[in-house]
Amino acid sequence: MPEEAVILAKSNELIQAFEEVLKAPVKTPSAVYYTGVDLGTAFIVMAVLDENKRPAAGACRYAEVVRDGMVVDYIGALQMVREMKAELEEQLGTELLYAAAAIPPGTDALDCGAVKNVVEGAGFLLTALPDESTAANEVLKIRNGAVVDIGGGTTGISIFKDGSVVAVADEATGGTHFSLVIAGACKMSFPDAEAYKREKRNHRELMSTVRPVIDKIAAIITKHIDGYDVQGIYLVGGTCCLEGIEAVIEKQTGIPTYKPHNPMFVTPVGIALSCTQESEYS
Repeated sequence: MPEEAVILAKSNELIQAFEEVLKAPVKTPSAVYYTGVDLGTAFIVMAVLDENKRPAAGACRYAEVVRDGMVVDYIGALQMVREMKAELEEQLGTELLYAAAAIPPGTDALDCGAVKNVVEGAGFLLTALPDESTAANEVLKIRNGAVVDIGGGTTGISIFKDGSVVAVADEATGGTHFSLVIAGACKMSFPDAEAYKREKRNHRELMSTVRPVIDKIAAIITKHIDGYDVQGIYLVGGTCCLEGIEAVIEKQTGIPTYKPHNPMFVTPVGIALSCTQESEYS
């Protein structure tokens, strides 16, 4: 079986297991739980793994507390993370102690303090704070290639060689820009455009409308992978749920491009896999 097929099969199995616990948490007691907190532009996702690093519970809520990868509503983010933590603790019947979070690549000097404060303010011990696309590779486990996390506001890229990160980048352009273009073209409000693009039945119709934005994302990827031996591009992030986006990016970059099952949940599960029982921030 080709390497990319193995990567996708293992990733898909883990993400599908997380989807299942979103609906029905695993209540078998675990000696320890590891939580991943993903503060996204459109959604906050919390993934909880058990002592064997298998999905145990999860929560996902629409939120407008982050813009272009930066926390813009600290109080709102803090309140929502606290509520989600309490909800998951009630489901599992235990306190969740350890958590990891993530930031867009290359933005640690700008926003890691805000993310750290939100997670710790909600009552977690923060144990890791990787960049988003590197966290996603905790699920994918690619050795040579690029993980591209297309979120609501930005596109983050981590390039791997022999399993190690050799370069990271992040640029504005993501799902928010899709929604702005759709709102203008279809003469609807931004919230309506956000909802419209999430309906899979509308994806084929919208492809020609958002194609210029996808082309820009492909140009961003091409710029940042230039000079590196990138054998494959792996797409994650909620914006990648758009049907057919991988084919457009592969055509524009000339590099085989892959998308795992429900790419929206790859990063939050990867963040949880980054979580440990020892804090680097104490």
